[in-house]
Amino acid sequence: MNDTIDARLAERGLSLPDAPAPAANYVPYVHAGNLLFVSGQISQGPNGLITGRLGADLDTAAGAEAARRCALSLLAQVRAACGGDLGRLKRVVKLTGFVNSTPDFTEQPKVINGASDLLVELLGDAGRHSRSAVSAASLPLGVAVEIEGIFELA
Repeated sequence: MNDTIDARLAERGLSLPDAPAPAANYVPYVHAGNLLFVSGQISQGPNGLITGRLGADLDTAAGAEAARRCALSLLAQVRAACGGDLGRLKRVVKLTGFVNSTPDFTEQPKVINGASDLLVELLGDAGRHSRSAVSAASLPLGVAVEIEGIFELA
């Protein structure tokens, strides 16, 4: 699967970033049996953090792009946890997405679709997962989106 993911990333003009270091007192991931729990990955792109509130500063499309960036960071953490071998990734089990949004913003699911859609594009059926998408009054460092994930490893 590792070669397939790399090829699909390249087709989209994307690459995985280095696995982001924790910003506080936690670890980036924890193995429990064949499950890998990846800590929340905040929205950041090549030019730095993607900040702002959905419904005020950013529209749904910009939020979905921020969520895509979170998905890339999640995969980078999976790669790091597997010693560089994404071939051990069996499936995405669950994502929990947090959207920094105004009280009247109701398109959190469409925002988190940015991550969900990318994972399915890259992994096929192994990328299909259960999910929660919720609003947050604010997120660390003012980022637009944060997503945590649970992954099954072979």
